[in-house]
Amino acid sequence: MNLADAINLGCACQTLQPNRLREQLETSPALGGLTARLAESHPHLFSASAVFLDSGVQQQIVQAVTTLERVIALPAWHALALARANPIAALDWCPAGVFMGYDFHLAADGPKLIEINSNAGGALLNAALARAHRACCAGFEPLFDPTDTLLRLDEVFVAMFRAEWRSQRGDAPLRNVLIVDDAPGQQYLAPEFEMVRALFAAQGLIAVVADARELQWRDGALWHPALPDGMRVDLVYNRLTDFYLQDNSHEALQQAYRAGAAVVTPHPRTHALYADKRNLIAMSDAALLEAWGVSEADRAVLRQVVPATQRVTATNADALWAQRRELFFKPAAGFGARAAYRGDKLTRRVWGDILAGDYVAQTTVPPSERLVSVDGQTIRLKLDLRAYTYRGQVQLLAARTWSGQTTNFRTEGGGFSPVVVLPPAASLPNPFPFQA
Repeated sequence: MNLADAINLGCACQTLQPNRLREQLETSPALGGLTARLAESHPHLFSASAVFLDSGVQQQIVQAVTTLERVIALPAWHALALARANPIAALDWCPAGVFMGYDFHLAADGPKLIEINSNAGGALLNAALARAHRACCAGFEPLFDPTDTLLRLDEVFVAMFRAEWRSQRGDAPLRNVLIVDDAPGQQYLAPEFEMVRALFAAQGLIAVVADARELQWRDGALWHPALPDGMRVDLVYNRLTDFYLQDNSHEALQQAYRAGAAVVTPHPRTHALYADKRNLIAMSDAALLEAWGVSEADRAVLRQVVPATQRVTATNADALWAQRRELFFKPAAGFGARAAYRGDKLTRRVWGDILAGDYVAQTTVPPSERLVSVDGQTIRLKLDLRAYTYRGQVQLLAARTWSGQTTNFRTEGGGFSPVVVLPPAASLPNPFPFQA
């Protein structure tokens, strides 16, 4: 057990400072009262405890992301992923997709990739939360943001969106950004939409949180009634989970995307190349990767990081049912743990639903744990890690803590948690809590 694990399992310290959280969330008058509203509507969104991570594990996560990006860039990967995707995914307007999310469980022998998400939410909330945590004892204080990375994250996020714009529009001026979802005010992370809007507005951009059903396609352009008369939609920050824009209510956005009339990020191609759960099968298929010319070094990384995954079919159904206690079942096009099942909890009725659907079976990697304090009692919660990335660069690490079968925001003492990376023991302050 490394020092980070020892702290996670041995110290229920609470490092969240509510006053600082309010300062970080309510960065403009338009966001006034957001903290109180979140406390009422999202009581388990934020954990009061940070999660600690060994620097060696952090390096493994960075290496895993870099390796996976190299493999996903291969022509053979594109051919496989796009052949089974909706044809709209074949369009390539050059944007890469903002806020990729690589999700990991931490096993005894290192991080294991659970899935990749192409429209990972929570980055701004997690950045604000991380800035609101401060060490509960002096030895920890220098470790919470040693290089002031958190203070610069808003600039990094804005630069990412501007890079997406330039990749398709070159030097043309960016005038407006629409944050788009179905009934955005009713979405669980609706408060973050307002934070994104305020972030763009602070850059002098016109920013609108928009219902996808309000978009209009006419005269070869995408329009929204909240924009000034005669101003077309420039950039869409796409939070829809209709990944291929197939729903009839998304026809205007689909038409604009097909025509390249608006910059859309993330987009159908991103989902096909990264987030389709069937991609996990290829990532864990050593023979296929070797046939594609993937280097032995990269194959070794993927063998270590990606749990074995296979498609659920009528042919292997009996074998998978027999092995179900060691497997986790996920829908190929699923997201947010919806319709995902632990094999050891399966009933015959649910198994029938899985066989009738399009599922993959992944070798189960139990999540690690974090000790937290709830009403004066200490309990252990499960945890996973998310690396928010852009074009293969890790921007932010964040954790979620919960209890139950799948990740959720219904657990007392759980929710989003900031990640504090511990340097090698030789670099720790002296004296340092927990240090021998």
